[in-house]
Amino acid sequence: MLRFLLHYGIHVLVPIGIALVFYPNQRVRAALILLAGFLLDIDHLWADPVFDPDRCSIGFHILHSYIAIAMYTVLLFSKKLRIIGLACLVHMAADAVDCLFILNAA
Repeated sequence: MLRFLLHYGIHVLVPIGIALVFYPNQRVRAALILLAGFLLDIDHLWADPVFDPDRCSIGFHILHSYIAIAMYTVLLFSKKLRIIGLACLVHMAADAVDCLFILNAA
């Protein structure tokens, strides 16, 4: 239960918190962009099985690869694309927390 709450809490509450704190004048727009980081999970559709609760997404799926994470980090250096990079990295952080739970359960 803690794993579920932390994973989805980071996916939902952290983007909303970032929008409220760092983008107060555009909080709704920023929150929607940051929450759109969920779209990175589209790469799960290419996996077999599509959902495996014991699989770490980081390094497994193409949009969760280390190269992709490096590209998301590069986006932080562009003022126009920073929020998209941040959305992607928040998503990776949520999935990394999930991976830690998987590793500790093994």
